[in-house]
Amino acid sequence: MAHPTSLSSAAPKVGIVSLGCPKALVDSERIVTRLRAEGYQISPDYAGADLVLVNTCGFLDSARAESLEAIGEAMNANGRVIVTGCLGAEPEVIEAEHPGVLAVTGPHQYEQVMEAVHTHLTPPHNPHLDLVPEAGLKLTPRHYAYLKISEGCHNRCSFCIIPKLRGDLVSRPVHHVLTEAEQLVRAGVRELLVISQDTSAYGLDVRYAPQTWKNETYQTRFLDLARGLSTLGVWTRMHYVYPYPHVDDIIPLMADGLITPYLDIPFQHASTSVLKAMKRPAKQDRVLERIQAWRRDVPDLAIRSTFIVGFPGETEADFETLLDFIREAKIDRAGCFKYENVAHADSRALPGHVDEAVKEDRWHRFMQVQADISAARAEAQIGTVQEVIIDGPGETDGAYLARSKADAPEIDGVVHVDSPACLGAGDIVPVRITDADDYDLWAEHTA
Repeated sequence: MAHPTSLSSAAPKVGIVSLGCPKALVDSERIVTRLRAEGYQISPDYAGADLVLVNTCGFLDSARAESLEAIGEAMNANGRVIVTGCLGAEPEVIEAEHPGVLAVTGPHQYEQVMEAVHTHLTPPHNPHLDLVPEAGLKLTPRHYAYLKISEGCHNRCSFCIIPKLRGDLVSRPVHHVLTEAEQLVRAGVRELLVISQDTSAYGLDVRYAPQTWKNETYQTRFLDLARGLSTLGVWTRMHYVYPYPHVDDIIPLMADGLITPYLDIPFQHASTSVLKAMKRPAKQDRVLERIQAWRRDVPDLAIRSTFIVGFPGETEADFETLLDFIREAKIDRAGCFKYENVAHADSRALPGHVDEAVKEDRWHRFMQVQADISAARAEAQIGTVQEVIIDGPGETDGAYLARSKADAPEIDGVVHVDSPACLGAGDIVPVRITDADDYDLWAEHTA
């Protein structure tokens, strides 16, 4: 649930449950901003809420089940529930399971959400409450924020139903994105996390239309976006970057310290036959060669990725090709998913579905190889001095939880920092790495 805000107890209260990926979290933040602008209070629990909004995920069958369970929990605890998000694109599924929901809207349908709230919970009229911070209200800590640059996706990967849920690619104008980023930085954000479904394709739908920001022309494209963000003086982390050739163009910005040396690239697999069955959009040839060139120019570059094992038709040889790839590429951070036969995905019709026991075995083998790679990387950090961003206090006096430039919040590792100084969330400080395990680091504040 979102944190409470200081409004009059007479203000109607809305609870928020946000499920799924950071893109959905940004949708929730936009809804919360609209609610607060109209004078609604955000309730921290079901009991104190006049109604509850559940922002759902529908990407995988497991996520669909989690969303339906969350709706049921909100119905049982509160009884007045509005549903939005990806699973909302299938209202019949929700209404069949929970016929008492007040309304169902699809993903990023902010106006429809607000209309549903207005129908079932009239806002108070108070001009003193119709004010929100310039950067909007956030569900993340004050020192970092997700920056969504587009909606939808123009790819048609056979395992993915995102285009069916969220539609085709719709890029935000680059000057709007850069203005939002600047407002966030002015509000205290020290780390921007750029997100979309396919960040590398940004601007393709508008033919990279040029816009003016701060008296300079920027095209609506990946490189110009990175160039503009690099002027803001904060950590800027690129997520969901497909390995198109033009990704090479931002490596010099990383080498110059202007963009955080971190790329989240969803490779998904390394076998040519599996990638073809997946209908992946970016060619994988020369990927290893390009990664080696990136690391040559930016030695501290961290690469995070996601992979699927047990995809229909995946042979043992295909799987071994995948293991060889992550070893040779030295993928720093990796998530691995066992293939799910998602409802409405084209991959359901593919031949050669893999036995569940084989999927399980391959998942464990993948995770062991990845743990070995991560452990070797972590051990190599011992003795180095690095900048970390403080997320908050640790469990003991003088201990803090932090992240290095190689660690995105919630999904990557943690740096446990000991410091005699009093540090605050968002502080960026130098530390010396003293110890490591498979994924996390321990360090001492050096200043």
